[in-house]
Amino acid sequence: MRVMVIVKANADSEAGRMPDTDLLAQMGKFNEALVKAGILLAGEGLHPTSRGARVRFDGRQRTVIDGPFGETKELVAGFWLWQVRTFDEAIEWIKRAPFDGGEEIELRPVFEADDFGDALTPELREQEARIATQIPSSTER
Repeated sequence: MRVMVIVKANADSEAGRMPDTDLLAQMGKFNEALVKAGILLAGEGLHPTSRGARVRFDGRQRTVIDGPFGETKELVAGFWLWQVRTFDEAIEWIKRAPFDGGEEIELRPVFEADDFGDALTPELREQEARIATQIPSSTER
């Protein structure tokens, strides 16, 4: 199963303050452990919302809202995408992460094709499979 691990924003991440060398080194070791275990599919940090935008959809109207956005506890500062055997395995891995500043990390299972049942027809499954083969891997970018 795939799990998205969501790192919430805080005042420092929204101010664009980068982590110090020690935390970067600790996170690098944690990421290496994830890779060695065959779990890490992707992981990235995000720029502050001051550099982002939102697009609101209302019928045919599209409204662009420039950042920054309020309520840092509701914002995302980064993420991992993991491939694990069980959700409990993901929870055990995140407990090992080098966080110690009161962070709250959210874990959410990613939908798989079978989760959509009969609504995902054989034709739509073929389309999804075809699209998946066209997505470049991180080593191809």
